[in-house]
Amino acid sequence: MKKKPVKERIIETALIMFEKHGYHGVTVDQIVDECGTSKGGFYHNFRSKDELLYHIHDVFISYLLNKAKETYDKETDPVSRMCGIITSFTRIFDLYKPHITVFYQESTYLKGDFEKQINDKREEYRQLLLQIIREGQDNGDFRPEVPAQISTMAIMGMINWMYKWFKTEGELSIEDIARIFNDMMIHSLLTEEAMKAGKGERFILKTEAVQ
Repeated sequence: MKKKPVKERIIETALIMFEKHGYHGVTVDQIVDECGTSKGGFYHNFRSKDELLYHIHDVFISYLLNKAKETYDKETDPVSRMCGIITSFTRIFDLYKPHITVFYQESTYLKGDFEKQINDKREEYRQLLLQIIREGQDNGDFRPEVPAQISTMAIMGMINWMYKWFKTEGELSIEDIARIFNDMMIHSLLTEEAMKAGKGERFILKTEAVQ
């Protein structure tokens, strides 16, 4: 069987070791020993252990931000845009759960320009979701009495907490959970007029969908 590329092996090893021992509990020597490469192989791919931590953070945040932008461009109304973003946000916990776990455990060790780049992307994502909710309030889809800032933080907090409890072998699939989240937000945010017009109908749970 063909060996995985060195960079991929380093990342996979670091994810396991950082999650188990913490960022400062693991050295570059231990990472290269565990993944079967050399220090030269490590420094060919990463300038430092800090850059490796940054890459672990950046890979899923960049993916998430790109998916959100794609959804915004693809969908034509605020409800579909919001639900599409909630869906892609939820799915990331199936795709990048180890990266996200390490992010929440070790993000305080990210400093300088690395920290700024990650925070800038997180803020860009938050601003895009906030913009969508405000657009929905402006066109009558979303209730204006529910502050857009609070709605934005509620969505992000609700989904982010999945890193604590989501298990791939659980009773509900990632798609089931995404539908539940969308159903909750639709019934919380949509105006009566938008509900009557069938806005978000394709994202609402059906009786038989999730038991």
